[in-house]
Parts: sequence; C-alpha cells; structure tokens
Amino acid sequence: MRIINLLLILLCCGVVQAESVKPVYIGLDAEFDYQGSTSAEAIEQGILIAIEEINKAGGVLNNRPLALIKRSNHAVPARSIVNIEELAANPDVAAVFCGRFSPTVLESLASIHRLQIPLLDPWAAADGIVDNGYKPNYVFRLSLRDNWAMQTMIPYAGIKNTPNLGLLLLNTSWGRSNLQAAEAYVKQHQKYRIVATHWFNWSDESLLESYLALYQAGAQVIILVGNVGDAIKLVHVENSLPESQRLPIISHWGVTGGEFNGSDLQALDFSVVQTYSFFGKQEPAALYVLAAAKRLFNVADARHLASPVGVAHAYDLTHILAQAINRAGGLDRAKIRSALEQVKNYRGLIKTYSQPFTAERHDALSPADVFMAKYAADGAIEPVPKIIRRR
Repeated sequence: MRIINLLLILLCCGVVQAESVKPVYIGLDAEFDYQGSTSAEAIEQGILIAIEEINKAGGVLNNRPLALIKRSNHAVPARSIVNIEELAANPDVAAVFCGRFSPTVLESLASIHRLQIPLLDPWAAADGIVDNGYKPNYVFRLSLRDNWAMQTMIPYAGIKNTPNLGLLLLNTSWGRSNLQAAEAYVKQHQKYRIVATHWFNWSDESLLESYLALYQAGAQVIILVGNVGDAIKLVHVENSLPESQRLPIISHWGVTGGEFNGSDLQALDFSVVQTYSFFGKQEPAALYVLAAAKRLFNVADARHLASPVGVAHAYDLTHILAQAINRAGGLDRAKIRSALEQVKNYRGLIKTYSQPFTAERHDALSPADVFMAKYAADGAIEPVPKIIRRR
C-alpha cells in the first residue's frame, strides 16, 4: 500500500510538472504548398528562430515554452477562415500569424474579430488589413503598407526621370489598394502622372497585350503590383522585345515571396521595394538570425535566404508577442491584444522599437524603413546604393 501511495504521489507530481510546462502556441495560417512560393516558409523560419531564442531564455509565463502550430490555406480565403477557427478553438493558442496574400487576410478579418484572437501580420500589405474599422482592433502588422510602397516606388521613378507611370495591377483587393495609394500620391505630387492602368488576373497566360498598351499610352516606367509568377511573365515579355521598348519595372514586393531567377533580370531595369536586408549587417541580432538559419534550415548565408523580409518581420513580431504574453500574465486574448499596445523599448532585428504598437497605431514599421532593391544574378535581393535611394 505504501508503494502504491508513493507511486500515486509521484504520478500526481508528474502531472503537475507536465501541466506546468504545457506549451503556449503560436498559430501560423499561410500559403504553404502554394506553387513557387517561399513566403510562408520564410515566416515560419523567422518564428522558429525567435521561439528557440525565447525558450532558451526561459520561455513565457514562468517557463512555459513557445511552440508553433502551422496550417496551410493555399491562398484560399475559405480555407484560411477554417484554419483560424480551428486554431482559435485551442485555448493555448495565444495569437495567429498570417501570410503574404492580402486578399486572403482581408477575408479573414470578420472571423478574427468575432473570435477575438490577435492576428499578427508579418507580410500582407493592403492598407485595409489594419485600417479595418474594427474597435477594438485585433490586427497588428510589422510589415509594409501599400501607401508606403507607393511613397517609395513612385519617387524612385522620379529619380530615373520617368514621371509618366503605367500601372500594371493584379485584379484583386490588393491591386485595388495599391491603385488608391498611387492615385493619392500622384494627386499630392503633380510631377507624376498615371498615363494608363491595366489589370491582369492570376490565370492570364501572357502580359504582352497589357504591356504594349501601357507602352503605347506613353508610360515611361511600369509600376507592377503582382506576385512572382506575374513578374516572370512580365520579364519574359520585356526580354522578347527590342531593347528600345523595354521600360524600367518598379515592383511591389509580392515578387520576393517566390522563386525568381535573377539571371533573367540582368538585361532589364527591374527594382523591388523592401523593408530589410541582411546584407552588410553586423548587429548581434542579424548575426544571430543568420547563424540560426544556417544551423536550423541549412541556409548558407544571406545571399541564399529566401524571402528575407518574411524572416525578419516574423522574428521581430514573435519577440514582441512574447513580451505581450508576459505582460498580459496569461492567455486571455483580450489582455494579450491590449498588452501588444503597451510593449516598449524592444531592441529588435530591423530596428529598436520605442513602442511597436499603440492604441492608435497598429503598424510597427514606418515609411522611413522602406527602400528599393535589385536582384543580383544569383537571385539575392540587394539594396540599391544610397546615392539613388528615395529622398
């Protein structure tokens, strides 16, 4: 009997111990398995690198480890909503990260706010994701906004002395968000003129007709809002034309979320907007993330890191979430939402955030964090030299 009692005591202690180290989960609903995409994997890598670092330092909520639960939405809004419902049903999921595709995220906003679970956005750029009208707002973004992209892309056209803009836009809510941003910028800066706007669909086999229409309308530069498959089609068009008909292409960063052959771009003037580069960085956080990427994911160096902004944004956002969880003192999601607005003085990878989010501002970055970059022949994304960056 004494042995049985001892076993019961040990068993009970084991249960208590198991419960004391029960993980706190971060959900990730993103475009895994989407053909040619690398963005979801990059976001996952950034989260996992941060999770490992946080857990080595003691985890959250008195030594509870963080862990990741991921779901694939294939960029299908209905699938995303099902995934979010499933993740929210787990009381140990503190928040959900989204992926790259703005239309998918926009469709999930009603569910996010009905379920009252924080949505952390490390990529999707449509302004309406954060400017969603919900109060309280459960969406927090550490990424680019479309209006910031246009505030950088259009002046870059000015630096090239090409103020006549031809807009080539994906026919989605993301494309429409960028049209609004471009029109608003041009209205305030009359040096620039939108000479024509053409829309395309994911299913379009060629962009030749749209390109020629923009060229014939007098466009001096193409502002592209699309993803990597769209950019490949456009690059194919330009490479098939005489050099005299090849306009500069200034692209939104959806193209950096997939596999792009940089050698195809070397005869073209192709640039892309970005918010972070690991190149030349010697800060401890940058060196740590690159070393962890090499150790955990066999990434040789910064030149081989796919979709680098996804890694960087997700890394910083995970650390901010961990601080909010500790500040909330538990997994009450309403308290975590409020705590995200109160995190202060986080020295992150991208920058030092005096206060990443406030009650009035749910975007952690700013226009000052945005710059232009180009693809090298090996596919690495290199910042444009400062001498010709946006002023």
